[in-house]
Amino acid sequence: MSVTRHGVLASQAVLDLAWRADGFDVLELLHDLTGHVVGQLGVHSALTILDETGQVDYLTASDETCRRLEEDQIELDEGPCLDSTRTSKALAPALLHTSVAHQRWPRFTPRALRAGITSVAAVPLRTPHHPLGSLNLLSTARVPTREDLRLAQALADAAGISQHHRQALLAKEEIIGQLETALESRIVIEQAKGVLASQLGIDMDEAFARPRRHARSRQQKLTVLASNVAHGDIPADLTMTP
Repeated sequence: MSVTRHGVLASQAVLDLAWRADGFDVLELLHDLTGHVVGQLGVHSALTILDETGQVDYLTASDETCRRLEEDQIELDEGPCLDSTRTSKALAPALLHTSVAHQRWPRFTPRALRAGITSVAAVPLRTPHHPLGSLNLLSTARVPTREDLRLAQALADAAGISQHHRQALLAKEEIIGQLETALESRIVIEQAKGVLASQLGIDMDEAFARPRRHARSRQQKLTVLASNVAHGDIPADLTMTP
């Protein structure tokens, strides 16, 4: 059996998530996870976690559409991502235009359909010993296949293994604490996106893509750069159209 280009790229994505230098940024790892899901599967993606108080929150989203729908689910306290996060179980692909979806998520489903999302699915985000949340897939076109979900789970597990190796000596509560720190970092990144979008007249997706590229090319932590931008210190490179 010959090796396909997609198979090679998928293997490289798993390796990228599983192999990280010491002291890596957890939030950057999880942004890379959603990015790989988009690149490999062609769907929107987001990560949600269950904190120690039992509340669901989202950590990362691949784009603004996905971010808004994650916020909608948290606001409405219903939706596929919340279900998967609370149960720590995979969610098989669900078609949103069906009566079953409308009955299960009566308020979320119309919002998702208006945003162009036609199906949802999820796989657990976990370390080898602890469930952390879920990796959520939102599709505007085709329904994810069984093979798609297997690849999504492999990517999520690779990120979970990185997290586990980084914190092998930490208790579950401390791991959750690290993720809550990542949630705080996400807020700073959202603030930076708003500053860039307002000052440069670009959309929110581009306002995230530019500092990400800048930070990666200079091996700088994204959260540090975002904090600087949020306080008005915008590198000249970010003002130029790529």
